[in-house]
Amino acid sequence: MLNRGYAYTTIISSKYHGQILLSHLARLYPHSTPQAWQQKLNNGEVTLNGVTTTGSESVTLGQTLVWNRPPWIEPDAPRHFEILFEDAHLLAVNKPSGLPTLPGGGFMENTLLRLVQQQTPNANPVHRLGRATTGIVLFAKTPQAASNLFANWNTPKIQKIYRALAQNLAQHDAYEILTPIGLVPHPRIGSVWAAHPNGKPSKSLATVISRGTCTTSAGTIRTTTFEVSLHSGRPHQIRIHLASIGHPLVGDPLYGATGQPLENLPGLPGDGGYFLHAQYLKFQHPVTGEQIDLEAALPSGFPMHQ
Repeated sequence: MLNRGYAYTTIISSKYHGQILLSHLARLYPHSTPQAWQQKLNNGEVTLNGVTTTGSESVTLGQTLVWNRPPWIEPDAPRHFEILFEDAHLLAVNKPSGLPTLPGGGFMENTLLRLVQQQTPNANPVHRLGRATTGIVLFAKTPQAASNLFANWNTPKIQKIYRALAQNLAQHDAYEILTPIGLVPHPRIGSVWAAHPNGKPSKSLATVISRGTCTTSAGTIRTTTFEVSLHSGRPHQIRIHLASIGHPLVGDPLYGATGQPLENLPGLPGDGGYFLHAQYLKFQHPVTGEQIDLEAALPSGFPMHQ
């Protein structure tokens, strides 16, 4: 089934002033070759300040560039979610693996945001989980709740605790991980978040729940199950942090044992195969002040140690 298409809109910045439109599009959206972009231009999909373009124009500072992507068939995704808590100000749901939180990467309608807003049009997510990550996503239904939660999200006032299945046996029972996270080059998508010495300060606390073996498609491997508490909110933070201490998530197609992208790059940031679950969320209600303790049950496919 086709979706409704989408208008991707950007404003030309001084950095790109004077570039030829065709080469600018190929750099801005590297998923398509210049030849593919020329075909989109020939189809009349691209406008500058509302005027259909050929691709040979020079772009200038302040112009509005719009790519009117025609409707497309989106990848399949689960369309079910469990409501964990709801009142006049908040909605908390348990997201399944494979369902993106927000539009992107070819998904527009098959997203948690769209599915939730079909039932609750005024709900907006306070944070996001990776497509393959399961567990609690919190939505605000009022501006008052949203502003309070955004202000406190990366502070000790909001406890975010995850369950993660990682490769290798942990030597210690607890780890404070302070690996900075920044953008590094990625040959397929330009750049990706990863461990980076000049990146943004980041903090996770990882506690061992159990050690053992798990059977995967690659055979039986030694693994550690961690409970991870987030003290900052960087993209892919848990995946990067555990990998940076030698414990990449089991099945992670992107990050290797240093917190850097794997050299042969079998995966993209949205790809699944790993086991990460947002299990607990604890905070004071942003309007009433009452203590809210949310828990999302582990999904049935989450491996347990033997």
